[in-house]
Amino acid sequence: MALQCGVVGLPNVGKSTIFNALTAAGAEMANYPFCTIEPNVGVVALPDERLDRLSALVKPRQTLPTTMEFLDIAGLVRGASKGEGLGNQFLGHIRRVDAVAHVVRCFDNPDIVHVHGKVDPEADIQVIDTELMLADLAAVEKKYDGVIKKARSGDKESKFFAEIYEKVIKGLNNGTPVRRLGLSREELDGLKDLFLLTAKPVLYVCNVDENAAAAALIPGQHPLVDQVRTLAEREGAVVAPVCGKIESEISELGPDEREVFLADLGLSEPGLNRVIRAAYQLLGLITYFTVGPKEVRAWTVRRGALAPEAAGVIHTDFQRGFIRAEVVSFDDFMTCGGEQPAREKGRLRQEGKNYTVNDGDVMHFLFNV
Repeated sequence: MALQCGVVGLPNVGKSTIFNALTAAGAEMANYPFCTIEPNVGVVALPDERLDRLSALVKPRQTLPTTMEFLDIAGLVRGASKGEGLGNQFLGHIRRVDAVAHVVRCFDNPDIVHVHGKVDPEADIQVIDTELMLADLAAVEKKYDGVIKKARSGDKESKFFAEIYEKVIKGLNNGTPVRRLGLSREELDGLKDLFLLTAKPVLYVCNVDENAAAAALIPGQHPLVDQVRTLAEREGAVVAPVCGKIESEISELGPDEREVFLADLGLSEPGLNRVIRAAYQLLGLITYFTVGPKEVRAWTVRRGALAPEAAGVIHTDFQRGFIRAEVVSFDDFMTCGGEQPAREKGRLRQEGKNYTVNDGDVMHFLFNV
């Protein structure tokens, strides 16, 4: 499943630096707005220690991680909803993604111009949110105008949509993004064709100075990051502090050098690992594994997916002709020492169409078409 996370923010907050380190895609970087015009796309592997352990045990010919796509979208500015700074084009790019990674500047550097003259994370977030809400408001009002006459004449479907649109218009006018309006699943489904920007889940990526990279991970130790944490808590968003400069340097090092470099900085892993995992979590995704001598592979499904849906991620024939799944948990697989020992010890289960896949399941599908 090709899930996409759009990397957004004001100009000069470090979006392209972080994106380059994240994906090694080589997006152009410069100290001026609109350096990125077309969205750069990079495919990123999800860091997963379980996949490494399965591979070490089974020793397959190849190991394939699960992936996500990240899009580096050019910097938005105040007035983007009205076309400022090529805003309409950039807003169109955001509409295509499943989630938003909002890079927020949490460092002060006189050599890097701030588009508004001072570093203020909460104000910066508000600028982006306002532009996205204004764009959504225009889209919803247009749809509302198209159904309200039919709704007043008693058309049930039009009345249903008019009520949803009224609720959204009121919320946006009060400064509340769609994702925070408490809409029901049915109401959200009714809005799907609008691809609303503020309905998408948000991850705040706090770009910090290199001498504050470790402190930023601890609540209460970095005032600017704490500003973002407070705001994120109010809206149920996720926060991942990173240092773009450090991540850029890490991306050019070999594994051994990387470990020493991180240790010197008091860090246990690259910050971008946290960003990737947080984006994965934000989208409500889990991982299951298939294991064999040819290949150990991680697969992505949405949390709550049933076994046939998981089979369909591999191939539609697997879902269409699903018979059953053989399932063993990751922990049992490792403790027993592989699939056959797990089978012999009664840890491998036969599951049918109503089985809900768990994160870390090792699965084998039986099907017939």
